[in-house]
Amino acid sequence: MSNNRIQIFDTTLRDGEQVPGCKLNSEQKVIIAERLDLLGVDVIEAGFPVSSPGDFKSVEAISKIVKNATVCGLTRAVENDIKVAAESLRKAKTARIHTGIGTSDLHIKHKFKSNKEAIIERAFKAVQYAKSFVEDVEFYAEDAGRTDNEYLARVCEAAIKAGATVLNIPDTTGYCLPSEYGAKIKYLKENVKGIEKAILSCHCHNDLGLATANSIEGVISGARQIECTINGIGERAGNTALEEVVMVLKQHPYLNLETNINTSMLYGTSQLVSESMGIYTQPNKAIVGANAFAHSSGIHQDGVIKNRETYEIINPADVGVTESAIVLTARSGRAALAYRAKNVGYELTKLQLDDVYSNFLSFADRKKEINDNDIHQIIETSNVYQQIISA
Repeated sequence: MSNNRIQIFDTTLRDGEQVPGCKLNSEQKVIIAERLDLLGVDVIEAGFPVSSPGDFKSVEAISKIVKNATVCGLTRAVENDIKVAAESLRKAKTARIHTGIGTSDLHIKHKFKSNKEAIIERAFKAVQYAKSFVEDVEFYAEDAGRTDNEYLARVCEAAIKAGATVLNIPDTTGYCLPSEYGAKIKYLKENVKGIEKAILSCHCHNDLGLATANSIEGVISGARQIECTINGIGERAGNTALEEVVMVLKQHPYLNLETNINTSMLYGTSQLVSESMGIYTQPNKAIVGANAFAHSSGIHQDGVIKNRETYEIINPADVGVTESAIVLTARSGRAALAYRAKNVGYELTKLQLDDVYSNFLSFADRKKEINDNDIHQIIETSNVYQQIISA
């Protein structure tokens, strides 16, 4: 793999599905997994096999149908978890076991009631056991974002010695600032013995709205995998949004970092996940929201009509959106009205447009948005309608 290639690890079907009320059945998971495979993700985290018979069945079914991506199953640092995951992944073309344990002082003291040396030993044994089933083993240091860097480096060294091929550095609570998270990745790159044997991975949560920024800072600092979900779904405020990190890297080529994602499939994949999970995607969601390429301000509309790049840094077609939307509201100007009128069959002169625009403003003040039927009515009730139709 090229050193500038960023692997995309999609955990929509595992971390994403942990959102309350978003349970998917096995058939839905298979459909989404097939779509993710076509999208070009490198790793599909298909579930947490030991958590329920249904999750085991889903991981097993996904393992059978995925053609290109690595299929991954999550475990705790528990032998039975790992054994069950290995069984669920038996039919996968390429399989990965994702095992790990909490490493922050809070987790060690309150969650495990343990000590730092014992946690390192558990991490080593978990990776070593997983390695007896599959070649590709990813280790996660849960709450790495709040873990002391020196101790985190020791845990990572133990995981590499046990055979880990990927080291997941999660900002589990979304606490880190981008500069802090980037510095953590840089510290591990420079201080973990044997780091050249493993890939560092970013797994960031969005509790403070920084998941995408942290993930980007992580890969700039040397990580080569980003763990993310479609639409940024996930526990609490969600995970890093796949569509966001992919397009950030694409729109900033000077970073010299690229992914294997077919970006023209992003919008369709977003809608599939939203509909399957029953989760409403906020209209102003970056990249895939309904308003991501919609313009209602007159100044913006005039600019976009003249040259799309005046107010759009992404070509809508690049993410699978047909075209930009010129939305008519009371804030719209003459250029937008003329543009939309032309789309429904009216070529207006400047004088005709002035008259129709006055009528338009009266309508727009009474409605949130003017649709195509309204445009017909606005023109038909204007003083210059007979001039327009006789032209």
